[in-house]
Amino acid sequence: MSVRPFLGAAAGAALLLLGSAVAAPAAAASAAPRASVTVAPKGRIAADGTVTLSGTYRCFEGSGPVLVGSSVHQGLSTVRYGIGGTRAVCDGKKRRWENTGRAPSAALRAGAADVEATLLELRPFGGIPLPVFHAVRRQDVTLVQD
Repeated sequence: MSVRPFLGAAAGAALLLLGSAVAAPAAAASAAPRASVTVAPKGRIAADGTVTLSGTYRCFEGSGPVLVGSSVHQGLSTVRYGIGGTRAVCDGKKRRWENTGRAPSAALRAGAADVEATLLELRPFGGIPLPVFHAVRRQDVTLVQD
């Protein structure tokens, strides 16, 4: 009796089981609660150029630290300026975030701006933390002079 048909059947069964094992977590992940992040319609800009952005977030337990990052851009420029970062508490509750930072001198002013808030996890993969995005929100806001 040849061993080839047996090996072929064993390989086929292994692939079938592996496919089921991969499909099950994917289905469970899609049924899991979704994370969210919002951006407040107004931000603040101080006379010294310090920008404060805020909003809310909701996330659920992860395997690594979760952060709320934010960036802002104004006018025709394609440059986005990072405005701080906040460590998130992922317990399923809706929580407030607030980030403060400064862009280069005179890069931002009071008025219309585009803000992007990102909720991301630094998940360990083979000992290296890699970003996994949970939620992203882009919104037009008004920067108000403090």
